[in-house]
Amino acid sequence: MRGQDPGALFDLTEWLKSVTDGSFILDDAVDTFTYAGGRDLTGYVDGTANPGPEESPETALVGTGEGLAGSSFVAVQRWVHDLAHFRTHSTAQRDAIIGRSLETNEELEDAPNSAHVKRTAQEEFEPTAFMVRRSMPWSTTDQQGLEFIAYGKCLNAFEQVLRRMVGLDDGIVDALFTFSRPVTGGYYWCPPLRSNRLDLAFIGL
Repeated sequence: MRGQDPGALFDLTEWLKSVTDGSFILDDAVDTFTYAGGRDLTGYVDGTANPGPEESPETALVGTGEGLAGSSFVAVQRWVHDLAHFRTHSTAQRDAIIGRSLETNEELEDAPNSAHVKRTAQEEFEPTAFMVRRSMPWSTTDQQGLEFIAYGKCLNAFEQVLRRMVGLDDGIVDALFTFSRPVTGGYYWCPPLRSNRLDLAFIGL
């Protein structure tokens, strides 16, 4: 759920819990926010390589299939950042970890193979691994991080990227792991809408 008024979001959450009572149990929730105009808490722009507005629906939504067309598969991960450790690095070292310039957001031509940008370059996979990502920062009194959310026609693209990040393809681990780690997550299916109602025919409802 998105909104500018925390009070309105609270009311909407309570309403959603009431109408799904007995069918769903709220297992986890996190409050996120926009930081520095769309940056991660590290200060780097997040989601630069997202598909544009025209390509996003084709990337994020299933195109065909009874009860599937118009739906989306979603991967969610909660990452915890060690920002204190990250800040011990120089700006040049931070740029090398991410693979982009903090100042210009330009991709570094000489970035190491472990740079996050190189590990996750969606166009370099076969087949390509494009996703529509909407990641949001979060913070509590003792932890901070990123709630990573990716939408796709299937989960294969996310799996491809994750395999390369952890080094299963070539033994090179994403430098992101030097200061951040995923602590929880899951795979989800967002059903399509038919006449402004959820179409659950694919799961027999």
